[in-house]
Amino acid sequence: MTGSPTNGPGRTPSTQAPASANSSGQASFAALREQLHEAATSFADGPGALEGILLGMVDDVDRAVREPLEIFPVCHHSPASALAMARRLREKQPKVVYLELCEDMAPLLDELRNCRLPVAVQAFASDVDGFPAEWAPLSVVAPITEASAEYQAIAYALDTPGVELVLVDRSSDHVFQWDSRYGERTPQEQSPPADGVPEPEAALHGEAVGVEIGDLRPRFAELEEHLLRHGKVRHWSEWWHQYVEVPLGDSDHDAYRQVMFLVGSLFRRLAPGDGDRVRVDEDRERYMWTRIREHLAAGGAAPEDCLYVCGAFHAASRVEEFGVAGSGPFTISPRSATTWQHGLIPSSHAAIEAQFGLAPGSVSIAATQWAKNLKRTRVQPYRLAGQDGGKKPRATKKAAPAVAAPPPEAAEDRLSGFLRRPPVLDTLDEAELLGWSVDIVRAARRSGYLASTADAIAVFETSILLAGMRDRAKPTPYDFQDAAITCIEKDAVPGRRDVRRLVEIMMGGDRIGRVGYDALPPLARDVHDRLAPLELKLQQRGVQRALLDMNSRPELGACSDVLWMLRRLMPHGAARPIMGERKLGERSIQESWDLALGTHQRALIELGYEGVSIEQVLEQRLRRDAYGPRATTAGVLAAVEDATLYLGGRRLADELGARALEVLAAERTVDGAPDVLRRVRGLLAYYRTAEPVLPPWVESFVKAGYAHYCTLLPTAFTDEDATVGQVAAMLGFLFSMESLALSLGCDRAQLELAVAQSRPTDPERTALLWAAQVQLGALSLAELRERCGELLANPMVVPAYPRYLSGFVHALVPVPGLADVVVEAVSNAFGRLPDPVLLPWLPSLITTLRAGAADLAPLLIREAGRVFPARLAALDAWVPPWREAPEEGAPGGDRMRAAGGGGRGAALLFAHPGTLDAVAELLGCDGAWAAADEDPADPAGAVLTARHPDTAIAWESLLTGS
Repeated sequence: MTGSPTNGPGRTPSTQAPASANSSGQASFAALREQLHEAATSFADGPGALEGILLGMVDDVDRAVREPLEIFPVCHHSPASALAMARRLREKQPKVVYLELCEDMAPLLDELRNCRLPVAVQAFASDVDGFPAEWAPLSVVAPITEASAEYQAIAYALDTPGVELVLVDRSSDHVFQWDSRYGERTPQEQSPPADGVPEPEAALHGEAVGVEIGDLRPRFAELEEHLLRHGKVRHWSEWWHQYVEVPLGDSDHDAYRQVMFLVGSLFRRLAPGDGDRVRVDEDRERYMWTRIREHLAAGGAAPEDCLYVCGAFHAASRVEEFGVAGSGPFTISPRSATTWQHGLIPSSHAAIEAQFGLAPGSVSIAATQWAKNLKRTRVQPYRLAGQDGGKKPRATKKAAPAVAAPPPEAAEDRLSGFLRRPPVLDTLDEAELLGWSVDIVRAARRSGYLASTADAIAVFETSILLAGMRDRAKPTPYDFQDAAITCIEKDAVPGRRDVRRLVEIMMGGDRIGRVGYDALPPLARDVHDRLAPLELKLQQRGVQRALLDMNSRPELGACSDVLWMLRRLMPHGAARPIMGERKLGERSIQESWDLALGTHQRALIELGYEGVSIEQVLEQRLRRDAYGPRATTAGVLAAVEDATLYLGGRRLADELGARALEVLAAERTVDGAPDVLRRVRGLLAYYRTAEPVLPPWVESFVKAGYAHYCTLLPTAFTDEDATVGQVAAMLGFLFSMESLALSLGCDRAQLELAVAQSRPTDPERTALLWAAQVQLGALSLAELRERCGELLANPMVVPAYPRYLSGFVHALVPVPGLADVVVEAVSNAFGRLPDPVLLPWLPSLITTLRAGAADLAPLLIREAGRVFPARLAALDAWVPPWREAPEEGAPGGDRMRAAGGGGRGAALLFAHPGTLDAVAELLGCDGAWAAADEDPADPAGAVLTARHPDTAIAWESLLTGS
């Protein structure tokens, strides 16, 4: 984009008004010039340093007043601006209203009649094209309250026949094009809540960039500090309320305009030289005046019949493009290829205060002041027909004829008299202040404070005292707030809200807006329609309990599917299951939910920007997670599980499963091995029970995973970045998937070779390697027990013995059959080590097991419960099973040794031969047990071949071919 050079702040613009206008303006504002000159002389070192500022401020006011297109300066969420706007609209009845608001938000304004204010008009983009990817998602919001001048203009233009509303500010796309700092206003001066806990309503706008009309705040820190100190106030919102808002509430139209022009020019000329911000401000002004001239040229409307509503800061503009006769060249750059979605989201007073750095409670106080102004002045405000919470719409009246604006030469100096006039001293409204005092004590009692009638009296008197100390005729809401804190809040805050917050709520409450059903995007309306069988008022804020009995009402199964998807897509708390679960292969027949869709309406609306149904949005997010640059194997498998749980079918699950295979092949670390093992086991168990055959991608994944982890195993055993839990998960994958992998063509020698090449030096991984060798048959249990005994017998190794135990515990993941060996190892340590060695060693053992194997502790506890005696009295005579020797006189012992069963797992069979005899008799067999003194060389095991020779003859003929 191109534009003419701009002047720095505090300098006289290069393009001045015509000489005739200047001479007339000199005569109109001569008294004002002299008054400001005297004030500046006493404020600064001398008149020479401020001559440009003094003359420039009056020139700005004169220039704006004489513009043929009437400029109406406003301040955002200002009751005085809203009141003056309502008056002027009824007087002038303009045919065209130009409004400082993003031009791409115009189609949404008519939907405001379906909402309860405050709400925010939002532009949202999740997929960016032309901006850095880390900025996504992009979001721009423009909050609208009923006590704002822009809402009065919108309501007038939309409900008055023949009136056109034109938004002239830069588009949402240009908000990010022009500001390289990701958003133009990030308030640094925002004060946190007094109790340190932010209100949840303050996050209704999320991370959106705020666009507002009339950002009137000094950008010169020294000036703001000076105003606050001499005004005896704490923050800017209180100063504006006391010294601008209240005096302007009763002023006429001309005085209001000139005061706002003067304030805007003052703040503009005393702004520091922030090049980026000044550039954005001036480009916005060029943009708006360019759009206004384009519309005037295309529509043929006369400037006298139009009204330009903008912030006072921009009304006192000095760019060459200013005015309908502006001549400065300005080319508007094209928008980027980013696709923007538009909608309305709920807002709140706290959200507006948090986003724009206003004092907590200031917007609520402004709403209360707006209601008082309407009652005092009897001005009839504009309100959209059908607005939620409003009165029934009246019959539409014929538009009144427009009142011609006075000619530019008729402008009079109203500033001199306004600035010299002493403030109107309002009498103390004792009834109002007494009501405030009683209400705050009642609210404090409900919040846990020990407040009484005496505190109400103290608050009443202290408010009057503070107002007097601050040179005020009557207490303001801020004085009352300070008095309530002083008199009620003692040493500690008993509840979540302190007295400051209670006063803010009492003064007007944190009003929270709501977007009506008709203004919701298609996805949100679809969700409400599909959840209609629950018979709940889902648009209301707060938590509602939903009970689903799918056994008696099968149609609620569809509602259950929607709720589980909402739980997956929306923030925590929007849909929270109390009873019931959704797992692979499991579906509850009864469920109980806590729903707060009304509280999280913004999140539901933003889902509508991503698709037309929650199924589509969920599929898009699963694909984005699976195909993103940071996708991991465990993450893709989680996407496969979610696709199977929530979407059903095999198409998306198979596609994501193939993607998991690609990601696994590209990984060179084992960071996600535990999650991979857990999810693969779950998917295998599901497919084996729910499908006739395994999906092809599962078989390919098992084969590839077996080879992949065999390759990484030797490195993982010595890698310092890999934890023992990750190595154990690798071995768990290899051993648990071994049978399936071998059936699919894998070679077990690859695993044996990988284990043989592993050379760990860490005690935990050494114990893990021993467990793997036991599973592969390279190490017997007797040898493992012997190694554990050697560790306990070596004084140099005893301090590291807890780490060996930790490795054995982790080994239960790949080799769960070692639970008895681990219990034996721990028991031997307690039995063999002396107290001087054992007691210092115990804390290390406990912390090691808790930190590294907390989830495996239940397995050890069950094994210990099986091995150890159940009663304390039996413990003294109890002999551990690993120390028991075979008894010589055991029944069947001789027959067991004669039959070669001494080293086999059939000890019980030979110890109790009666069972086998009964089975043989039942089957009609008449065999007998071999004698104990039978010749061992006699091949007693070949009795069946001699009894049934036909089988052996058939094998012989098959092998010899005869």
